Amino acid sequence: MSLFSQIINGLSVGSIYALVALGYSMVYGIVKLINFAHGDVIMFGAYTVFVTLVLSGLPLWISILLAVVLTALCGVLIERLAYRRLLDAGAPRISLLITALGVSMLLQNVSQIVFSSSAKAMPSLIPSETVNVLGAPVSLVTIITILTMIVMMIGLTALINRTKIGKAMRAVSEDADAAKLMGIHTGRTVAFTFAVGSALAAVAAVLYIATYRQISPFMGSMLGLKAFVAAVLGGIGSVPGAMVGGLIMGVVESLTKGYISSTMADAVVFGILIVVLLFKPAGIMGKQTSEKV
Repeated sequence: MSLFSQIINGLSVGSIYALVALGYSMVYGIVKLINFAHGDVIMFGAYTVFVTLVLSGLPLWISILLAVVLTALCGVLIERLAYRRLLDAGAPRISLLITALGVSMLLQNVSQIVFSSSAKAMPSLIPSETVNVLGAPVSLVTIITILTMIVMMIGLTALINRTKIGKAMRAVSEDADAAKLMGIHTGRTVAFTFAVGSALAAVAAVLYIATYRQISPFMGSMLGLKAFVAAVLGGIGSVPGAMVGGLIMGVVESLTKGYISSTMADAVVFGILIVVLLFKPAGIMGKQTSEKV
């Protein structure tokens, strides 16, 4: 496989990482919470597609729409039931982190009870055709995945910068107490942030299914971890940083598998993260901040 093909494949995988990393960065930017249950929200979106498309026989576009809506509601429900009281009480971050891990285990175990622990095969969502790009064959799935990520990124940027709720999100991110004094309903803003992040996770789940064509209760574990690493690499809390971190991770992983060793891909990716954080602790596009002690 040519270098160009490896890079394109890396951008495709990186696009999925970027969409998931956006959820981590948005939630962390608003409430300083590392939501380790986010990977399992992706799994919830994938199983929603499985139920609606495979078991119920609904059209693909309806399945995708239901997956986005129901996964967004799942994110809001998690925020309301698991995190809201802790956030309102000003609980230590370690309490929020432990709760997030508990929610992750709960989602995994419920999915195993309902669907069993074995992987489920998924039908092809996108025709297995190739398009000639600069002399190299590129699959239609790869092109759609990259374009979807670009469209989602543009839409999210417009939402944050050009809408009233987007301004509220930025205000809460800067100073939640000051935002309350200005009349901003911080609870609704946080819930909306979880909804948007979870909806992006559902889109990532659909793209994952289109690429790998199988799902399992544990599919969100490594995917969520790599997306979290991508968010940290790009600068957690930064929306553009999540995209950049995801694409870098995808390309590095693809090149490592193609030219070094498939078993070394994860080690190389995590090694690059360590090197970057040694020289730029806030990440590539993150802002260096100071905290009072």
